[in-house]
Amino acid sequence: MLTDPLFYAVAIPAVILLGLAKGGFAGIGVVAVPMMALVISPVLAAAITLPILLAQDVVSVWSFRKTWDRGLLILMLPGAAVGIFLGCALAARVSVAAVELAIGLISIAFSLQRLWAERAVAAAGAIEAGPGRPWLGALCGMVAGFTSQVAHAGGPPFQIYALPRRLPRDVFIGTSAIFFATVNWMKVPAYMALGQFTRQTLTTAAVLLPLALASTWAGVWLVRRVPAEGFYKVIYVLLIAVGGKLAWDGASGLLG
Repeated sequence: MLTDPLFYAVAIPAVILLGLAKGGFAGIGVVAVPMMALVISPVLAAAITLPILLAQDVVSVWSFRKTWDRGLLILMLPGAAVGIFLGCALAARVSVAAVELAIGLISIAFSLQRLWAERAVAAAGAIEAGPGRPWLGALCGMVAGFTSQVAHAGGPPFQIYALPRRLPRDVFIGTSAIFFATVNWMKVPAYMALGQFTRQTLTTAAVLLPLALASTWAGVWLVRRVPAEGFYKVIYVLLIAVGGKLAWDGASGLLG
């Protein structure tokens, strides 16, 4: 088990953010792996968080089990399986520095996209649902599977396609919960093949698990009662800073 106090000083808030994300505050959980990767390798951070995510998925799927969009899942999940395979192939062939760079760039791009999207929505007021494009849904599903395998950061590509559908809040949350619960289970064989589920990673995940479950229930309770716009902006700004450091470290490692 990781016993470094600095690790837990970073891991505890990261797990809380994962729980709030699984509880319905979609998007903010992407900060967890970049935060933990500041004190351990990003691959190890992803391996520790996957068992935690699997447990949190049980809570989120149960909480929103009656509100989900079947068509969206049928469209996006096959592509996600392809993306997970591609992500596994990448993780087996590239250096830690390359993974750091990828996670950093994903984090920055996601944060900037979400900040821009929220500003655009606020300026436009009421927005009608955009037209569905099946090819785009399949492509976003594949990218979501890939980024989820690499950095548990599948939220941005999923949201790029799902948010314009203008689903009711609970339907969007429920569909997202089932999508990523399925994706996370798809990733288990890949992580086992890569030898990432060691005694150290599983024990560390077990230590963090009670906090993870409690924060997920808290997220379910809060998402139905508290406006999250201001909170989102703080997390996105933080993620830009964390992503920038990881991108710098990764680029320095590749160039040095």
